[in-house]
Amino acid sequence: MPGSSDTGPSIVRSLLCHRQRGDSEAFARRAIESLLRKLKEKKDELDALVAAVTTNGAHPSKCVTIPRTLDGRLQGFPHVLYARLWRWPDLHKAELRPLRFCRFAFGLKRDSVCVNPYHYERLPAPPVGEPAPPTPPGGGDHPAPDSTGTHKPPHTHTPIAPQISPQVSASAAQVRRQRGGRRGAPRQPALSPPPPTVAVCTPPMVSGVCVPPSSPPRPEFWCSIAYFEMDVQVGETFKVASGCPLVVVDGYVDPSGGARFCLGQLSNLHRTHASERARLHIGKGVQLECRGEGDVWLRCRSHHAVFLQSYYLDREAGRAPGDAVHKIYPGAYIKVGRSRGGKGVTRHGGDPSGIGVDDLRRLCILRLSFVKGWGPDYPRQSITHTPCWIEVHLHRALQLLDEVLHAMPAAEPSPLP
Repeated sequence: MPGSSDTGPSIVRSLLCHRQRGDSEAFARRAIESLLRKLKEKKDELDALVAAVTTNGAHPSKCVTIPRTLDGRLQGFPHVLYARLWRWPDLHKAELRPLRFCRFAFGLKRDSVCVNPYHYERLPAPPVGEPAPPTPPGGGDHPAPDSTGTHKPPHTHTPIAPQISPQVSASAAQVRRQRGGRRGAPRQPALSPPPPTVAVCTPPMVSGVCVPPSSPPRPEFWCSIAYFEMDVQVGETFKVASGCPLVVVDGYVDPSGGARFCLGQLSNLHRTHASERARLHIGKGVQLECRGEGDVWLRCRSHHAVFLQSYYLDREAGRAPGDAVHKIYPGAYIKVGRSRGGKGVTRHGGDPSGIGVDDLRRLCILRLSFVKGWGPDYPRQSITHTPCWIEVHLHRALQLLDEVLHAMPAAEPSPLP
């Protein structure tokens, strides 16, 4: 069995032999190399990791820790990544729970996180049709290893085992095209007026009022997608019918092959050189999928990472809404929006009556930039400075949010001074 005294390549080879078959070997190798760099000065923890993995946890082992954050930025959920890599390739975040003896479990909110896969156990998945259990301490979504060893992107997500989705006919998606671009998107991340409904909440308790599951009929369209180049919307908004659970946004030009929003067919008289170059790398783009009551999953089909603003992912990571840009790696398949999260409103401050409607509406909107990121790690401070990006309004989520707002008691008028 190799140990910390062995060379890095020999340790990587040994740990690769014990990986599960969920991810590609190239991804697994990159993830392992990333972890070894973080353990470079922790020989005892590296030995503990090698012993745990190569013996399948046959003997007790100590915590294997890495920093939770770097320079105050969000690192992701590495404990989930390595549990998938060496134990359960189909693991979902709600199924992961730390063992009692783990002193650095993710849910303890310490400066370091234990990634020893044998310090966690898997809970049984709920029967089909029942809600998933609350996320246990240590749960998380799909993280990604850093690619340089010294720099970590804001919040990264990496591939899990591919899942096959049924093909959907082109007639299910409603496409509208417009030649040329139009000025007018605001300099701040564009919150274009949503279609009749937008929402992302669970039936919560709002000031003592329990909002039951929605009874009105589903909205005609489950989402609408607007495409921007810098601060210019190009083409008309693409709407996806509720009967079409899957939609692909790609860089190609022929939408006849299915429910696709083909950005390659959109022209812009004012297109910049940066946008022209970035569009060449959109490729297969992304797939959005609406599941169940309106939960939204994203698959990165491109050969390049995409960058996402998702209030749902912010909340899952314990971050303030809008505080993080999430880097989604090629092949990743991740939940990015939730219509009935149970705490969708109240978790942002207890009493939703103190939150502006615009802030609540942002919970129902996704913004995604192709190829280029923005934020503290990049020269672009806003998504409106990226060369090509989309804004997705989740109509089912908006519908449920509307119900929550209607159920809230009217605020007591404050007395005049």
